[in-house]
Amino acid sequence: MRKRQAKKRPILPDPRFNDQLVTRFVNMMMLHGKKSVAFKSFYDAMDIVEEKNQDEEKTSLEIWKEALSNVMPHVEVRSRRVGGATFQIPMQIRPDRKISTAMKWLISYSRKRNEKSFSQRLASEILAAAKEEGAAVKKKTDTHKMAEANKAFSHFRF
Repeated sequence: MRKRQAKKRPILPDPRFNDQLVTRFVNMMMLHGKKSVAFKSFYDAMDIVEEKNQDEEKTSLEIWKEALSNVMPHVEVRSRRVGGATFQIPMQIRPDRKISTAMKWLISYSRKRNEKSFSQRLASEILAAAKEEGAAVKKKTDTHKMAEANKAFSHFRF
């Protein structure tokens, strides 16, 4: 790169759970710079998760973190041109990219659900992901299957 890498800005922890990961998730969820709206919908979703929770010893934040770890991919395929052909090469994912990919999938698949409000959609996607089902977990398994299928091209790594 021509310039040096940009410094990582510190993320402030959220007011309710005092967790930086929650703020990062809300930042990804936010539309048109409306952070307070994003925080409200996230906290409403956490309340719904707490309400629907059958497992009494786990808090809604622990369920959300479990859902996030269930959605996290470990490998991904990257395109690489070798000769005239383009190969899909499986590669390990950096830890910060794992987290951001999982958050992105969780948010995008909650938006595609068909419940009434976004908080309900997010809550049901979180509960589904915590049980290792739902669209976001399916996306992870599809990504892993794709990497497994293209394992023969792993010697082309860059």
